[in-house]
Amino acid sequence: MRGDIPPWIGNMTSLTDLELSGNFLVGRIPPAIGKLANLQLLELYYNKLTGEIPDELGNLTRLIDIDLSENHLVGNIPYSISSLPGLQVLQAYTNNLTGEIPPVLGNSTVLTILSIYGNSLTGELPPNLGQLSKLIVLEVSENRLSGELPRHVCAGGQLLYFLVLRNNFSGGLPETYAECKSLLRFRVNDNQLGGWVPEGLFGLPHASIIDLGFNHFEGVISKSIGNAKNLTALFLPNNRISSALPPEIASATSLVKIDLSNNLLSGPIPAEIGNLIGLNQLSLQGNRLDSSIPESLSSLRSLNVLNLSNNLLTGEIPDSLCDLLPNSLDFSNNRLWGPIPLPLIKEGLIDSVSGNPHLCVPFHVNLSNPIFALCPKPNLRRRLNNMWIIGVSAMLSIAGVLLLVKRWFGRKNILIEQDGFSSSSSSSYDVTSFHKLSFEQHEIVEALIDKNIIGHGGSGTVYKIELSNGELVAVKKLWSRKTKDRSPDQLYLDRELRTEVETLGSIRHKNIVKLYCCFSGIDSKLLVYEYMPNGNLWDALHQGKSFLNWPTRHKIAVGVAQGLAYLHHDLLFPIVHRDIKTSNILLDADFEPKVADFGIAKVLQARGDRDTSTTVIAGTYGYLAPEYAYSSKATTKCDVYSFGVVLMELVTGKKPIEPEFGESRDIIHWVSSKMCTKEVAMEVLDKQISWIPMKEEMVQVLRIAIRCTCSAPTQRPTMNEVVQLLIEARPCKPDANGSSFKLKD
Repeated sequence: MRGDIPPWIGNMTSLTDLELSGNFLVGRIPPAIGKLANLQLLELYYNKLTGEIPDELGNLTRLIDIDLSENHLVGNIPYSISSLPGLQVLQAYTNNLTGEIPPVLGNSTVLTILSIYGNSLTGELPPNLGQLSKLIVLEVSENRLSGELPRHVCAGGQLLYFLVLRNNFSGGLPETYAECKSLLRFRVNDNQLGGWVPEGLFGLPHASIIDLGFNHFEGVISKSIGNAKNLTALFLPNNRISSALPPEIASATSLVKIDLSNNLLSGPIPAEIGNLIGLNQLSLQGNRLDSSIPESLSSLRSLNVLNLSNNLLTGEIPDSLCDLLPNSLDFSNNRLWGPIPLPLIKEGLIDSVSGNPHLCVPFHVNLSNPIFALCPKPNLRRRLNNMWIIGVSAMLSIAGVLLLVKRWFGRKNILIEQDGFSSSSSSSYDVTSFHKLSFEQHEIVEALIDKNIIGHGGSGTVYKIELSNGELVAVKKLWSRKTKDRSPDQLYLDRELRTEVETLGSIRHKNIVKLYCCFSGIDSKLLVYEYMPNGNLWDALHQGKSFLNWPTRHKIAVGVAQGLAYLHHDLLFPIVHRDIKTSNILLDADFEPKVADFGIAKVLQARGDRDTSTTVIAGTYGYLAPEYAYSSKATTKCDVYSFGVVLMELVTGKKPIEPEFGESRDIIHWVSSKMCTKEVAMEVLDKQISWIPMKEEMVQVLRIAIRCTCSAPTQRPTMNEVVQLLIEARPCKPDANGSSFKLKD
């Protein structure tokens, strides 16, 4: 729907719901809408409306829910709307609104959702906000608000989201906030807040994010943090938090990200942190920590960032921490001593240990530009011991080689017959591993037989292999360079392949398929992945391989979005997948999704700006962003577009291209044409699951998909925003008022 909202709409006085969201409406909001005396729901979000919000909307005395978000509106929030007696939901985020928030909102007894982030509002929040009503959402982030935070926002006992980040609030956090037991997200970062953090705030039982960063907070991290069983992210950077980091933090077992950088923390790094097996980021730089580095940190196999720089840490760098490579490690500017572990030197990570004058380089290592002294040579006794150890090791190695040779010649003929290997090709693999391997090379090579083939792709054959320990892996054997009739896209250079595979190998995320290792030989290359028993999403949706109910489909959507958000936003250099589609989304035993197939000619490693592009055209028809029609450049927004198509497949059960779509033969145009009214929108839902009482959530996900597939890349959300929108659309029971809400994390 395009054009202006016609003024004659005010003549439809029997209307109770007016939903015009997700269109291309322009112009002003007609004051005539104020004549709709029976109107209860007014939704105009995701349009291009301009001008001020008409005071006449204050005549809608039966209005319960108004959403004017994602437009270009200016001016104030009218007092007349804020004082409506039955108004439960007021949303006007991402506009150009100015002025103060009407204090009368604080007197409301029914207000549950106030979401007005992303404007230029000034002044203070009403001091009694939430005192008389059961507030669920307070989202005023990214404005110019100041003053103190309201004390009674949790008085109703139902507050889920308290998001006031990036304003100019001052003063302290009221003690009453420690009693907000219902909170899911608490973000007050980037303000001018100070004072002690209430102890109980760290132990909120349901909170998934606590973000107090970039303020002036003092005090300690309370031991109560051990009660925060659902906490996934704790952010406290750039404050004045002091004392020791409590070992109880390890009891918050859901933690994925910890950022306590640039504070005044002292004492030891608790060894118990090594029990947080899901931890992805541990940033403790810029404090006064003065212990040794716990070896237990090497247990954090999911870790991508470990930054312990600019502290007072002592002792040697544990060799076991090198098991975390190629992750981001930084131990610089401490008081560490002893030899630098060889893997750090081999990976060119000398800078990560700079500023530790008592570290040294092992005596047998030569650096072209040494910044560390050589370690003292071992004494004679140690040298004799080492020689004895080396001698014994050599004898054992020779014995092992003889056994392997014997075994090899016993199996040689079998290998030649099974898969056409020559003795030179099968015994000359270079191995690049990215995880600790539980298998030997021969286990993989010997299992490359026809009966283990489970599929063929554009770049090779895929095998399902059961290892001797019972574990299953998937192996992709890339087409040999000697294969005839290859297309130009199959001619990969060794250098490019190495860069791409190493990039994939550096990724650690639960929603990205794990690459164990790469075997590179003269005639072939083998990629060994974790095995996904439920196949790919395309087969599950379109080939009847699995029945996916709506909660499972929603879980898949969130998981894929989180994986892409990690690629786009959480890495030093963003990665663009360039071929997001349902066949590249694999499903594990619990139908947890994993993004796959971007290790070979599908990776863009940007070296600066997040929209750095590639001129290599890649992707699949039906999922390609329209900018490919006039440019071969791919950015993160191309992935967003492709993901929008995947969302539409999940909701409708249709393929991207279907004859029933008519002339356009395109799921995007087909879905968009059906979204003019709620009733018609219901018609596109997958008939297998559309009987469930979750149609509203499914339609909400379709709206997200439409935003993702906007023709203009700048109008598409980022993947971080998509994750938040999908979480808000999760299948759940409606609240007592039946209201829904949209907000930004």
